[in-house]
Amino acid sequence: MSKIWFVTGSSRGLGRCFVEAALSRGDKVAAIARNTASLDELVTTYGDAVLPLAVDVTDKAAVFESVQRAHNHFGRLDVVVNNAGYAQVGAIEELTEQQLRDQFETNVFGAMWVIQAALPHLREQGAGHVVQLSSVAGLIAMPLGGAYHVSKWAVEALNETLAHEVADFGVKVTIVEPAGFATRGGKNPDPLDNGHLAESDPVYDGLRRRLAGLVGTMPAGDPAAAAQTLLKIVDSDNPPLRVLFGQGFHEMIQQVYAERLKTWADGEDLSIAAHGGSPA
Repeated sequence: MSKIWFVTGSSRGLGRCFVEAALSRGDKVAAIARNTASLDELVTTYGDAVLPLAVDVTDKAAVFESVQRAHNHFGRLDVVVNNAGYAQVGAIEELTEQQLRDQFETNVFGAMWVIQAALPHLREQGAGHVVQLSSVAGLIAMPLGGAYHVSKWAVEALNETLAHEVADFGVKVTIVEPAGFATRGGKNPDPLDNGHLAESDPVYDGLRRRLAGLVGTMPAGDPAAAAQTLLKIVDSDNPPLRVLFGQGFHEMIQQVYAERLKTWADGEDLSIAAHGGSPA
């Protein structure tokens, strides 16, 4: 049976690939974008199978209205993909309050509004799948990405909590953690050239140069392959809570988590003392 999708951030990148993959196999999609002109080609190709909706996910009322419209139009919702988001770049010292608030409005609150709007429909159906696009940046932290990291760590916690809350209703949750994908001209997006840069302080210029060199060495994944993999996940009877999309980061993440466990183990005496106990 074909599935009904609700996908934010559908205009380009991985979101666009998810929409195209779903439509190409006969599913139907409510495609959400701030500007739906980019979706005209899909409407021409797939007709009524795609419902383009112009929505800014930071507008809570608009999000709730769009979810209701999609449900009314298609009769149900099976897969809800929180994909809309962007990366604010800048050292912690460089970030403005507004930049940080804007990052959260899109990446965290936008995801929250979609979940809150869709969940009553999924509960009533007794089925559904929420897919949250996080990032490798939701698992580890690197310089100059503080705002983005904080927002993605937040959606990791949001959706892990959600998974515990909705399991009894038959609703599944998967957090997708992509590495770099060739979503712009066959290349990895450059985080230092993405249109969301804090005003730079020269004291961090050396760090910026080192980061730029590191980004250039990372392999770029195939967005179409990522979309096909997502189809397998949403078709699964037992989908994973978390899944990494892309190569090259498993080893790094294993090292990061091993270091965290060692740090806690090394500080066990401090943990016991802080609780009022005496170390063995």
